[in-house]
Amino acid sequence: MFDSRHIRTFHEVVRSGSYSAAARVLGYTQPAITQQMKALERSVGVPLFSRAGRGLRLTEAGEALARHAEVILDSLSAAQQQLTALSRLRAGRVRICAFPSANATLIPEAMARLLAEHPGVRVELLEAEPPESVQRLLRGECDIALAFSYPGSPGSQGTSGVVGPAGETPPELVEIPLLEDQLTVLLPVGHPLARRHAVRLSDLMEERWIAGCPRCRANFLQVCAEEGFAPDVVFTTDDNLAVQSLVAAGVGIALMPALVLSFMSHRKVTGRLVEPHLRRKVSAYVLREHLRVPATALVLDELRRAAAARMGC
Repeated sequence: MFDSRHIRTFHEVVRSGSYSAAARVLGYTQPAITQQMKALERSVGVPLFSRAGRGLRLTEAGEALARHAEVILDSLSAAQQQLTALSRLRAGRVRICAFPSANATLIPEAMARLLAEHPGVRVELLEAEPPESVQRLLRGECDIALAFSYPGSPGSQGTSGVVGPAGETPPELVEIPLLEDQLTVLLPVGHPLARRHAVRLSDLMEERWIAGCPRCRANFLQVCAEEGFAPDVVFTTDDNLAVQSLVAAGVGIALMPALVLSFMSHRKVTGRLVEPHLRRKVSAYVLREHLRVPATALVLDELRRAAAARMGC
């Protein structure tokens, strides 16, 4: 293993032609230069210089090392500049894996502020429903995972398989709660109950339903059972835009998070609050050691800000 200080000193000795000249440039004493070159020669196992009168001549090994020294020092300088940029938040890459409605709402709002203030930061956006998003974090495929859970599910990740036996978050993960997302019912604009401000779930027991992802569907079936009925699920999809079109076409109605309502684009669909009030918890997850990575910590701060602006959802 070469000591980078010795390589830098060797490069200056070769450039300036003598130990004494290198000492003046580097601010060392000549004996210090001599000791460094002896240490470098011990590291490589062969002499690097031979005496030619009062001057120095490179040996064959010295010539070989001289050809590489400048490349080595340039690489070290580039690495130092990159690490300095990362530590000062001028640069960095953060991979975020989130579920669709978060990708359409929280992420754009957070990233707009982030990139305005730190244009050197690059964000890679992935999409997956929980628990897959958190599992991808554990596999090292992303740096931050956004996931949701419903009340009554054991642990922050419910039955997803990413919690410990007692329902706790794995010790290598940190959960950052972001917001409580109100659930609403999507109805065609001409539906008789669309005139109400809020709709009781039990008043919808005769309706046909469109269900979402496996986790949302499981929660939906559970809350319907608590209200005393089994819903008639005629269609299942986790595509939020498809759900809107299906509701507008009269295929069925759907239970949807308020985050979806904020980017709902179909004019023939409306959302109404549900009674009893139903919510899901939205959280960010990160590996504990990544909290010290400046760019990752900055993205988490912006996600908190974006979520705080939506606390009324």
